[in-house]
Amino acid sequence: MTGQQAYQKLAALCARSEHCQQEMLDKMRQWGVDEEEQAKVMARLVEERYVDDERFTRAFVNDKVRYAKWGRRKIEQALWMKRIDEQLARTVLDEVPDEDYIAILRPALKQKRRSTKAASEYEMTMKLIKYALSRGFTMDVIKQCMEVDDEAEFSD
Repeated sequence: MTGQQAYQKLAALCARSEHCQQEMLDKMRQWGVDEEEQAKVMARLVEERYVDDERFTRAFVNDKVRYAKWGRRKIEQALWMKRIDEQLARTVLDEVPDEDYIAILRPALKQKRRSTKAASEYEMTMKLIKYALSRGFTMDVIKQCMEVDDEAEFSD
């Protein structure tokens, strides 16, 4: 595939949804575009603002928090896999308040508690923490949710 053909396909793809530079490079490698052409195509895509890693990161974080209901750690790992600059990822993730994560995790933990069997309250707590960690939530957010859940149980 020529550089021009790759550019046209990638520009059309980027016009439909946000993509990062690494995804574009991976696609060109799959298509067998040589490295010199890849660099030219990438430069043009960035220059014409089809590809913007900051815009991608903001959209990605928003989607994963709001729709996929992921925690911060899982989003960080996904951005790392896409080779997004660590500083950029941290900046965008810092803009998401803990309250957003808590609002997602609290109902998920309540639902998980109903469907989980445990021999003791300690075992239940450990299972819920393990579940929350697997969803990518940080321990401080998990503790905040667990403390509120514990208070709610005593008031019932």
